[in-house]
Amino acid sequence: MRSLGWSVLLLSLTSLATAAIPKSCSAPPEYPHTSLDTKVRAKKGFQSGDKVYYNCAEDFTPTRGSRSVQCNNGEWTKLTLKCEKKSCGNAGDLPNGQFHYEGSSFVGEKVYAVCNEGYTSKGVNYMICKKSGWTGEFPICEVGETTCPAPAVANSVTSGGNAFAYQVGDDVSFTCRQGFQLDGAQKIICMPGGLWEPKPPQCLPQPQKTEQTTKSADKTGGCGVPLTHHNANANLAGKYITRTSFASGEKVHYVCNIGHVQAGGSKYRTCTDGKWTPLELKCERKLCGSAGEILNGEFSYTGVMFGDTATANCNEGYILVGKATRNCLHNGWDGRVPVCEAVQCEKPPEVANAKMIGLQEQSYTYMSVVYYQCHVGILIGEKEIWCTENGTWSASPPQCKEITCQSPNVPKGFWRGAHNGLYHFRDTISIMCSRGYTITGPTTITCGSDGKWSPGLPNCKPMYHRKLRN
Repeated sequence: MRSLGWSVLLLSLTSLATAAIPKSCSAPPEYPHTSLDTKVRAKKGFQSGDKVYYNCAEDFTPTRGSRSVQCNNGEWTKLTLKCEKKSCGNAGDLPNGQFHYEGSSFVGEKVYAVCNEGYTSKGVNYMICKKSGWTGEFPICEVGETTCPAPAVANSVTSGGNAFAYQVGDDVSFTCRQGFQLDGAQKIICMPGGLWEPKPPQCLPQPQKTEQTTKSADKTGGCGVPLTHHNANANLAGKYITRTSFASGEKVHYVCNIGHVQAGGSKYRTCTDGKWTPLELKCERKLCGSAGEILNGEFSYTGVMFGDTATANCNEGYILVGKATRNCLHNGWDGRVPVCEAVQCEKPPEVANAKMIGLQEQSYTYMSVVYYQCHVGILIGEKEIWCTENGTWSASPPQCKEITCQSPNVPKGFWRGAHNGLYHFRDTISIMCSRGYTITGPTTITCGSDGKWSPGLPNCKPMYHRKLRN
């Protein structure tokens, strides 16, 4: 029986000892739209009291709550951090125009500049919503530096070149090919606003003249001026443009338009019995390929062929140095590959009575972290701050505040140990009452972070004894 009693006692003591050991935690749980540091994910176990920090996932931003959870006797506290999909919001006001949004201004979507009548967009006419906000050059609607598209007038020969675009003030003159007559102005001028004035003319057929010319050509076996379909991306070689007739058996050749290369077929046509053989030449836009690689950024393309553009966009925390847009021209991409440089923050402010960990001799770039550790007192505020994508620190510097509590005033109460005039944060004392008094309230009090004793001061009340009757 005595042996059984000892066994029960031993088992009870063992259970109490086991219960006194805090339980460890397994890996912290996953939450939607959040991520944990790689080192945290690789760790197997966590001790009670350990803290881990969550970040918002890519393209999401924190809106409220704390980033940390704590292991508490085998269970993780609940994460209060809330992450919402990042939106760039309103792109602002566009002078002499307005913005048209592709969606709800979420990351990856575009906003386009639409200029008012009489104005034209200078440079790229859109911006892209990225994690750092609207990126790219802010569009400008202005008068006087616009361009006019190449005028397309079928069955005509132009003087003024075959440019891809014309500047304000440039003029183009038209001459119709044989068998066609001009309907409209012979000369047009590129005006502000990107419009030709007067409007481009037309080359209309001359039925009677064409018939007579055909009969004349049939008699001699020769041919008139060969016509080219406007979709061929090729033109008759310059040495033939001024000629109006060709002998039977005579050959002419074509050249691809600027920015185009021969992709197959013969460039020659032959006059045979009054008719030109079909043009089999195939001209395709020149390929520019990649506009280059940007460290900490990327190009967004309208395409990689002649006439297309590539616009540079930097990653979050980086700013563009150089021209954002490159154009695919007949000799390749113009300009140079721009550079994305890391955003820099000023030197972090020093805090009295604090040690700074993470100081750097040179600049503080995006995501640089500085930790504060108090020599004296306790830390009020964030113990770590980091350089944000805006070139500012994530929070104001903390303070190292020395917290003291006055000597507790408990009438008829006393405590052992030093009777200091001031006690420091986390100092703990046990209070007892003088003989003949009994204590009500806490017997152990601690100097709190607010300079007050916690959980409060006790009271010493006199004991009442009943008088015994004989």
